[in-house]
Amino acid sequence: MVLKATSVLLTTIIFVVTPLSINALEPGERAPDFTLQSSDGNSYTLSDYIGNHSVVLAWFPRAFSPGCTLECKSFAEYGHVLDKMGIAYFMASTDNIKRVVKFAKALDAQFPILSDSNKQVSRQYGVLFLGMASKRVTFYIDKDGKIAHVDNDVRPETAAQDIIRKIKELGI
Repeated sequence: MVLKATSVLLTTIIFVVTPLSINALEPGERAPDFTLQSSDGNSYTLSDYIGNHSVVLAWFPRAFSPGCTLECKSFAEYGHVLDKMGIAYFMASTDNIKRVVKFAKALDAQFPILSDSNKQVSRQYGVLFLGMASKRVTFYIDKDGKIAHVDNDVRPETAAQDIIRKIKELGI
């Protein structure tokens, strides 16, 4: 029990204290295109949305962890508002597709959760942590395919509500 608590504490400290990669994307830069498998059995490509929709890409560290579960529940509860706003939104992690599918089913997520198990896209976005998992970072991508905002301080329990507020503020 002590070992497990110590492990959780150390992991939390590392994720919180360690800064993002120096290659992290900044507002105004073009968002790297990607095609990733999803929990719903489809693959999604960012460039399919450019010109028509703004996109929210919410990276999370690990399916079934407490914070990621809260974040997914927030999207499940408030995603309909994002749909009404015409925003394409995705959660994404470096978990393999089987784990992502299981996570989505367990939480009845009716939105795509993307799997970047080869970690290529998370590297491009500058969110890969110690080569293992992504940090919790949300990217707001405008209709032109440019990064409008990067949120490095995501609150899992209110993630979707915070995104709705930020989208209104950004006007994307």
